[in-house]
Amino acid sequence: MAYQIEITPTALEALEAIADRRTRSAIVRRIDTLAEEPQKQGKPLRGWLAGFLSARAAGQRYRVVYKVENAKKQVLVYMVGIRKEGSHRDVYALAKRLVQRGLV
Repeated sequence: MAYQIEITPTALEALEAIADRRTRSAIVRRIDTLAEEPQKQGKPLRGWLAGFLSARAAGQRYRVVYKVENAKKQVLVYMVGIRKEGSHRDVYALAKRLVQRGLV
């Protein structure tokens, strides 16, 4: 049975901010694949982001940070962004700030 995908306003805003249409459409296609077996597609995150999963998208540079709600058969996409380790614009750094502020 397929999971329903829900994208948070934060993730939608981050997705719309990506200027390159091909990159954006590749990320959307990747998000669509999460409808089937989302637990097997992502890597579990640790620390502040424990409970979230991360899937690579658009040539391995971008990440989709999401949670799976098995009881509701739902995938909640919380953040989409580029992986730039050490940068304050890194997708994991942005997701961590959302969690710390209680916005997620």
